[in-house]
Amino acid sequence: MTRENMRTLLEKIQNLKIAVYGDFCLDAYWMMDPRKSEISVETGLQAQAVAKQSYSLGGASNVVANLAALNPLEIRIFGAVGNDIFGREMVDQLQKIKVDTRGLVAQENDFSTYVFCKRIFEGEEQPRDDFGIYNIRSLETDDQILDNLKRAIPEVDVVILNQQVPGSITNPGFIESLNEIIAAHPDKLFLLDSRHVPDKFRNVILKTNEREAARLNGVDVLLTDVLSLPDVVGFAQNLYKKNNKPVIVSRGDRGMIAVDQDGLHEIPGLQFLKKLDTVGAGDTAMSALACALAAGATTAEAIQFANFAAGVTVQKLFQTGTANASEIQKIAEDPDYIYQPELALDIRQATCFADSEIELCYPLDAIERGKVKHAVFDHDGTISALREGWEKVMEPVMIRAILGDHYETADETLYHKVVNRVKDFIDKSTGIQTVVQMQGLVEMVKEFGLVPPEQVLDNFGYKKIYNDGLMAMVSRRIKKLERGELEVSDYAVKGAIVFLQALRDRGVTLYLASGTDREDVENEARAMGYADLFNGGIYGAIGDIKKYSKKIVLNNIINENSLHGSELITLGDGPVELRECRKVGGIAIGIASDEIRRHGLNPEKRTRLIKAGAHIVVPDFSQYDTLLEIIFSGR
Repeated sequence: MTRENMRTLLEKIQNLKIAVYGDFCLDAYWMMDPRKSEISVETGLQAQAVAKQSYSLGGASNVVANLAALNPLEIRIFGAVGNDIFGREMVDQLQKIKVDTRGLVAQENDFSTYVFCKRIFEGEEQPRDDFGIYNIRSLETDDQILDNLKRAIPEVDVVILNQQVPGSITNPGFIESLNEIIAAHPDKLFLLDSRHVPDKFRNVILKTNEREAARLNGVDVLLTDVLSLPDVVGFAQNLYKKNNKPVIVSRGDRGMIAVDQDGLHEIPGLQFLKKLDTVGAGDTAMSALACALAAGATTAEAIQFANFAAGVTVQKLFQTGTANASEIQKIAEDPDYIYQPELALDIRQATCFADSEIELCYPLDAIERGKVKHAVFDHDGTISALREGWEKVMEPVMIRAILGDHYETADETLYHKVVNRVKDFIDKSTGIQTVVQMQGLVEMVKEFGLVPPEQVLDNFGYKKIYNDGLMAMVSRRIKKLERGELEVSDYAVKGAIVFLQALRDRGVTLYLASGTDREDVENEARAMGYADLFNGGIYGAIGDIKKYSKKIVLNNIINENSLHGSELITLGDGPVELRECRKVGGIAIGIASDEIRRHGLNPEKRTRLIKAGAHIVVPDFSQYDTLLEIIFSGR
C-alpha cells in the first residue's frame, strides 16, 4: 500500500458510520506493591496492597476505542451492561470518545458489567479476576438489543459482531435472529470475531485466529501447538468454500492471511526490538479491518492496514491500547517484516543449491540475478572475526546497567528475567549502530525501573562503558597481528577476502558498512589488509544516527547510481542490513558464520537471517565460486 493510498484510506474512514454489537468490557489494571500491606486484624490474613489502579476499555469496548482512534463519523454500540460502578465507568469512558451508547441496555438483575482485573506484581501479570462470568442475559434484554440494532443497520456502513466472553449469549434464539437480520441486508458489510460460537453465524466476513480456524475445521489444537502456514491456509480456504465470504486469519507475530474471491493474500508479521504486550491486538486488527473494508479497500489492503494497526498497539505495555492514524502511518512508512518464520525455525526445510552448503531461501527463478554492480558488506561476523565475542562484552554491561545496585542482591527470577530480555534484544538488534543499541538499553533500564532516574545514563554514556571493554579486547588481537603471532586468516571468515577480490575483478563496486564507529572500522579493515578493496567507501557510525545508518547508505547507493534493486547485493550476519536491502529491492545474502571457528554454520544466525529476509544463506565463503555462479548467472 503506497503512502498516497494510505492517506486516501484514512480520509475515507472519517466519513464512515459504524455499528458494533458485542461483549462490552472494562479492563482493570492493579499495580500491586506489598511493602505497605498490613495483616488484617479481623482475619489475620495479609492484605494485598494496590499502589496504582487504572481502567480502560476492553472486549468490544476496546474494538470501539480503536474505531474512535481512527476518527470515523459515527460509532453506535449495541449490547448489555450492568447497573454497577464498573458499568458507569465504562459508559463514561465510551461517551468521552463520542460513542453513541443509547444502544446499550442496562439489565438490573443477573447481570454484572464484564470486568477483567489484571494484577501486576513486579512487572508480571498475575492470575486474573473476572467479573460477569455468571451473567444471564434476559430475553427482554436480547429483544431490545435486536430491535435497536435492526433500526440502526440501514444508517451505517458496516456492522461489527464481537463475541469474546464465554456464555455471553445465553439464549440460543438470539444468534438465529441476528442471522435473519443479516440475511435481510445482503449488501451490508458484517464482520464477525467470535471466540466461542463463530460457526453459528452466517453470511459474515469471518476474522479469526489460526487456532480457532483449526477448531472450525474439526482439528483440536493446544496453545503450545505450532501450526504450519500450509495448514492454516488450508483451514482458511475450507472456511471460505463453506461460507463464500472472505475469511481473515491472524497469526500473531507471523502476520495475517486472508482468502476471498481473488484467492489467497498473505502479510508477514512485524519485527520489533522492544518488549511487547499482545493484549488487545486482535481488537485493534478487527476495528482496522472493518474500517478499511467499509472504506473500499481490497481484502489484501485491509489485512495490511490491520497488521500495521496491531503493530502499534502491541508496543503499548499494560494497557489495551489503540492505534490512531498518525501512529499507523508512521509504522507503515518503514515496517520491519518477519520473513518465512516456518523455514527459519525448521532447518529440516532447508534447500541447498546442488551439492553445496548454500541455502536457497527462495527459488532461484524468484530472484532477479546476473545484474549485480554494487555490493554492500557488513564487517563484524561477515568478513572479520576481530570482534568475535562482542555479545559477551555487551551482555554483562547491559545486565549491570539494568539491575544497578540490585546486581548482587536480585533474586533468581528477576536476574534471569533481565538476562533473557537482554539476550533477546542483542539477538534482534545485531547490525544496528552501537549507539542505537545503547538507546535501547536506556529504554530497558527505564522499563525495569530498578535504577533511580537521576542515575540512568544516556546512550552515549552506556556506549562508552561498552566500547572501553570491547576495544581493549580488539586492540590485543590487532597487536598479535602486528607482531606476527597470528595471521589475517586467523581473524577472517573463511574465503571472505578471496570473495571480495573476485567481486572487484568482476567490476563490482564494494562498500563496507558497519554499526561500529567509522574510525574503528577503518583501522580494523587496514589491520586485516583489505581496506583498499572497498572502492565505494568504508562507512561507520559517526555519533549522529540521523546522518548515518545502513538504511541511509543503501538508499544513497541506489539513488546516486540510479540502480534497479537487483543491481545491489547486501551481505551480512545481522538482520538489519538484510531487512534494509529487502526494502530497496536488493538481493540479501545472509552470512550465518560461526565466528569462533570462522567457518561452518551458526544455526541461530541462520534463523534470524531468514526472518530478516535473506534470499540466500551461506555459512562462510569457502564455496565462493558457487556463490558467484548463483549471483552472476541470469534467469
